[in-house]
Amino acid sequence: MKSGFTAIIGRPNVGKSTLLNKILGQKIVIATDKAQTTRKRIKGILTDDRGQIVFVDTPGIHKPLNKLGEFLLDEAKVSVPDTDLVIFITDINDAPGKGDKWIAENVLKVSDTPVILVMNKADKSKDTEMYSKNEELYKELLNEFGNGYKTAITISAQTGDNVEKLIETVFDLLPEGDKFYPDDVVTEESMRDVTEEIIREKILKNTKEEIPHSVAVQVENYFEQEKIDKIYATIYCETQSQKGILIGKGGSLLKTIGSEARLDLENITEKKVYLELKVKVEKDWRKKDKALKKFGYFDEK
Repeated sequence: MKSGFTAIIGRPNVGKSTLLNKILGQKIVIATDKAQTTRKRIKGILTDDRGQIVFVDTPGIHKPLNKLGEFLLDEAKVSVPDTDLVIFITDINDAPGKGDKWIAENVLKVSDTPVILVMNKADKSKDTEMYSKNEELYKELLNEFGNGYKTAITISAQTGDNVEKLIETVFDLLPEGDKFYPDDVVTEESMRDVTEEIIREKILKNTKEEIPHSVAVQVENYFEQEKIDKIYATIYCETQSQKGILIGKGGSLLKTIGSEARLDLENITEKKVYLELKVKVEKDWRKKDKALKKFGYFDEK
């Protein structure tokens, strides 16, 4: 039986969370087209007759602009030495950029952890000549900087094309070992964690400019009952003007965010959900250690 941990790393918005959700066949991590959608390491667990893969979804790696950015970078960097395998995911439609090169030189080069190069978004174009050219450039990059580079696979996380081949390759490269989790466990995340991320996803999808990156969500109370879960959560932003935008005229945007989040949560819990949201200002929270710790953005080690 094969068993082990596999980190998924890459630039922002290359499809890391979409891939993990597709592998697991259900939504456990939020996915949008905005950078910094993923802020924490999230474990997704695949168990079948071949064994168990514990995938670790990480924030997109980019140059930090504040203390939150530093936390996001650390979350991604510390995942590599702690895992048995790394999936380095890229966008096959783009040649390697500064972000890819930085990851290869500063994260992959300093580790001997085996690396699978996964070139995603093959559904976005039919330009096979471009794909082949970019594939060679990524391979050259990893041959130069990726100490553990093993193989390359082109996939579409959106459609699922070649994802099963990727799973087979992961199992092939993992060590023999016992399972870490019971067969029916898909994630370590609590419903509080899931709720906070679902709400944040709806904010990301319904706002623009500085708003998506300026918010944090905290569940104040979660009352689980047989027929209905009652959830009370607060959305934190950095300025009064952001608060006004999040609430919207007559509370319209906040209602939209709450309604969309509630529907997702009802699908996950398979029962009714009462969700109450409010908005508060926490000035410049992304720059403050105390606020980052309050919202769970701190290194537990």
